[in-house]
Amino acid sequence: MVTKVKIFGGGSIGNHLSNAARAKGWDVALCDIDPKALERTRREIYPGRYGSWDNAIELFTADKAPQGGHDWIFIGTPPDSHIQLALAAVEERPKAILIEKPCATPDLAGCQELYEKAANNGVRIFVGYDHVVSHGTIRFMELAQKIDDVRTLDVSFREHWQGIFNAHPWLAGPADTYLGYWRRGGGACGEHSHALNLWQHIANGIDAGRVREVFATLDYVKKGGAEYDRLALLNLRTENGLVGRVVQDVVTHPPLKWARLQGSNEAVEWECRSSPYSDVVRSFGHQNSEHVFNKTRPEDFIQELNHLERVVKDGSDSSISIERGLDSMLVIAAAHMSAQRRCAVTIDYSKGYSGAALLPALMTSI
Repeated sequence: MVTKVKIFGGGSIGNHLSNAARAKGWDVALCDIDPKALERTRREIYPGRYGSWDNAIELFTADKAPQGGHDWIFIGTPPDSHIQLALAAVEERPKAILIEKPCATPDLAGCQELYEKAANNGVRIFVGYDHVVSHGTIRFMELAQKIDDVRTLDVSFREHWQGIFNAHPWLAGPADTYLGYWRRGGGACGEHSHALNLWQHIANGIDAGRVREVFATLDYVKKGGAEYDRLALLNLRTENGLVGRVVQDVVTHPPLKWARLQGSNEAVEWECRSSPYSDVVRSFGHQNSEHVFNKTRPEDFIQELNHLERVVKDGSDSSISIERGLDSMLVIAAAHMSAQRRCAVTIDYSKGYSGAALLPALMTSI
């Protein structure tokens, strides 16, 4: 039974996770390295989103964060701090750790160490790709698994990141945050990697296997000291031969969050609408259908915590496990390597979650 959680990060994700945990009646300790971030949470972000501040949430600067006794630890800080915080969190032996996506930086530093340390200590780790545990995606997968002759899979998350800055008005632009630095886990390939992770989730669910080959084109920008990819085009091939595409960007308005699995005579689509906020699942072919799943943004995180509570309790597999999150990191790293070397990159999973798993190949391999 979960009763106490500790959350690192007083930004947008930390507030969402705090609210979701409180909605479930859990005690929350919210920690941040910046006292101003905690004050912003108490006075502006949390009451602005959820109506009023919840005095039951305890606030701590990171140097005074409580140690031990927490059932779960959530990490909602920038990606370049995830691994070190998670390694320290494993030492506390919580029942589970949830890391916000992407779970690391494209150099994959510390990924294998974290994976092994968590396994050796019996601590389950999850990565916050919440779209794959939504009711809409669950319905999409039920329909997808009925398509026998799959031809291709496309997923796009194309969304201008002004919405992110609107939620963080103290930031003047990408150069003020990790978002403007692809090496820190920002840019389109990292920030909107929900698309890639959803592609991988669907491929796994239809037994197409893991991504084996990546050929990517990334549009890099250098501006105001920042360096990031504003557009990421990923052509992918799985272990079992499924070929498809992922598109992620930070420039499209209005946003498009969409997936389509195409068979020879039928298809299924998923769309996340921004207004009214909902997931829409459509099937085409022998029988056309449309299913609308209305939701709110806070409900996304409550659904995620419901999923975690269930899988931790019964020990079942999870679609947001650390293995799935690290598989996405391997493809993110491969995409940057492919774009910069202008060649295809093969992923050798036998070499673990490190740069040794990425094998540059001739362009003709894809």
